[in-house]
Amino acid sequence: MNYEQFRIPSSRKIKITDYDPAATDGFKNKEEAQGKLAAGIERMAELQDMLYASRQRALLIVLQGMDTAGKDSAIKHVLSGLNPQGVRVTSFKQPTEEELYHEYLWRAHKAIPERGFIGIFNRSYYEEVLVARVHPEVLEREGISETRKALWKTRYQEINDFEHYLEQNCVVILKFALNLSKAEQRKRLLERIENTEKNWKFALSDLTERKHWSKYMSAYEAMFNHTSTEWAPWYFIPADHKWYTRVVVADIIVSTLKSLNLKYPPVTPEQKKLLAEGKKMLEEEAASAQ
Repeated sequence: MNYEQFRIPSSRKIKITDYDPAATDGFKNKEEAQGKLAAGIERMAELQDMLYASRQRALLIVLQGMDTAGKDSAIKHVLSGLNPQGVRVTSFKQPTEEELYHEYLWRAHKAIPERGFIGIFNRSYYEEVLVARVHPEVLEREGISETRKALWKTRYQEINDFEHYLEQNCVVILKFALNLSKAEQRKRLLERIENTEKNWKFALSDLTERKHWSKYMSAYEAMFNHTSTEWAPWYFIPADHKWYTRVVVADIIVSTLKSLNLKYPPVTPEQKKLLAEGKKMLEEEAASAQ
């Protein structure tokens, strides 16, 4: 699969409209993709085991997207095969009072995964250049009295510097934005209203934010063009078909983990001695039981 087609280049500006939210890249249906997804999840689990054992690197996965884009679904279906002991999921909702008293990257920094772990951000610090840009009143809660023209450029640079710092300190960053069409969002919102088993997912705010669709698309485009870097690239993943989203996300995660050349830590002489002693004890136990 050529997932590089979804990677936002750091060398030139892009237009969101150039990316097809309904693309399936040759897959005809969900059934065709299931086999590849299952294999990807299995391989991901193997690589995670080596990541956890070596404790040399950490992986941070950032998920962004409009309401109903499938962020929760991707976490549930793509990362279901991972050992939960080595995974941390953080959801970024409206900042708490404590978080508002700190600079905007504070709550993200304290959730960065330690080496050996995979951290998943369901939404992230990028809300500060998305929601805050569409709703300038958010800035007042952060102590910024007015929207300055240079504010967004400053924040893009701060975020790039933050991610570069993480990358230089052994944190590998993958950023996925789920590319959902407005028509597909309408369909999913209606399903939440009409399907009693999904009523609990519906919030009136989903419709309120939908009214700002064009503003959000402009904010996303600016975000991509300023924060997709060599050390922390954005991938703009088609999201009109959730089954395809999952296959692509899984494939990119597996490819990224494979590129790290992960290995189990070498066995030290002391460990070899312990292993020999342990084997001897178990053999003696088995012999005495006969």
